[in-house]
Amino acid sequence: MARNIRRTKALAVMAALTATGIALSGCTAGSGDDGGDGQTLKLWHYEGADSAMGKAWAEAIKIFEEETGATVEFEEKSFEQIQKTASQVLDTDAAPDLMEFNKGNATAGFLASTGLISDISDAVEEYGWDEKLAPSLQTTAKYSEDGVMGGDAWFGVPNYGEFVGVYYNEDAFAEAGLTIPTTYDEFVDVLDAFVAQGITPLAEAGAEYPLGQLWYQLALMEGDRGFVDDYQLYKNPVDWQGPEITSATETLKEYVDKGYIASDVSSVKAEDAGVSFINGTSPIFVSGSWWFGRFVAEATGFDWSMTAFPGADLSLGSSGNLWVVPENAANKELAYEFIDITMRPEIQAIIGNNGGLPVAADTADITDEKSAALIETFNGVLDADGLAFYPDWPAPGFYDVIVQELQGLITGSQDAETTDANLGEQYDEGTADFR
Repeated sequence: MARNIRRTKALAVMAALTATGIALSGCTAGSGDDGGDGQTLKLWHYEGADSAMGKAWAEAIKIFEEETGATVEFEEKSFEQIQKTASQVLDTDAAPDLMEFNKGNATAGFLASTGLISDISDAVEEYGWDEKLAPSLQTTAKYSEDGVMGGDAWFGVPNYGEFVGVYYNEDAFAEAGLTIPTTYDEFVDVLDAFVAQGITPLAEAGAEYPLGQLWYQLALMEGDRGFVDDYQLYKNPVDWQGPEITSATETLKEYVDKGYIASDVSSVKAEDAGVSFINGTSPIFVSGSWWFGRFVAEATGFDWSMTAFPGADLSLGSSGNLWVVPENAANKELAYEFIDITMRPEIQAIIGNNGGLPVAADTADITDEKSAALIETFNGVLDADGLAFYPDWPAPGFYDVIVQELQGLITGSQDAETTDANLGEQYDEGTADFR
């Protein structure tokens, strides 16, 4: 397909994504002639100043300015502020030199397919960033000509990661006379034991992402890397009545029927589920490492820990968001220098010691015991090539489809077979242009 045809189509996709409220990120611009040596790096990212990445990148800015003599012109904007103007800004001379952008086909892949961000493969090889990134982290940084992740060309570099695991209230386990499970059978036994004591064990949210992520994790228990490649990268058609998805949907319904999950979960949001773990109401929460820092700060009334999903070879997760270099950037070489600084051990250590998951840290630099345990768990997933991405990634708008269909399942308005058929129909329609 010719570049201009893809560009026209992709701009239509951007309009659709904006209309449906999918959060896209971009950049702002400013003057570029006031650096120490006459140069300015125009930088945009959307991490809060108190976040692990925000702290790390603030230090990276100081080091960059000291070492290069250039000035960093940074402006923080939210997803919401930028989603309406990303394509317009990046298609002009006002584009920044470097920005953080969301990974995935509908976001970074979209920009790659339309030529709005640069192929940085040469810089990746020059700086050796590929040697620091596990294969499953590289997948979300490399795209095909049509914007499908897992391609041959590098369009971004992540310097942190994320994954979904299980948070356990260790005090609640001790009170119930239970131990933290290490196998899936033990996990189910624990769920049964809590129910027998009148406790609903799993914090869940059916109105937002957590329930869909649990559903996909259950599918991964029956799947392998081939299933993930088919589902996420369109290698082969997905069998929506096959063992992976059938087992996941039927098991999720059983979780509700057996009382592992509250019967009113269809109306519960992610925040409510997280708070139910924080306040000790729910002893188990299947969710992402992005909660870790908050739990450190707020779940202080009991001891807790996080592990990968017990018995799983594959876990939901991916790289974090990407550093991307707009095609119209004025100072690409400065952008590469800044990226390289963020990959240094001292910057990676800041991410790791503040609740983030660095991708290239020296473990000896991680001084916080809880953070070290989290990073060790994540590194174990990476070593096993275990990151399997997220269930809504393959098609724009599929997130809402998953939420709606699983709500129908758990409320009893439709059975598992109908749920799978509906999901498959929408998946096939949404991915038709990629296959």
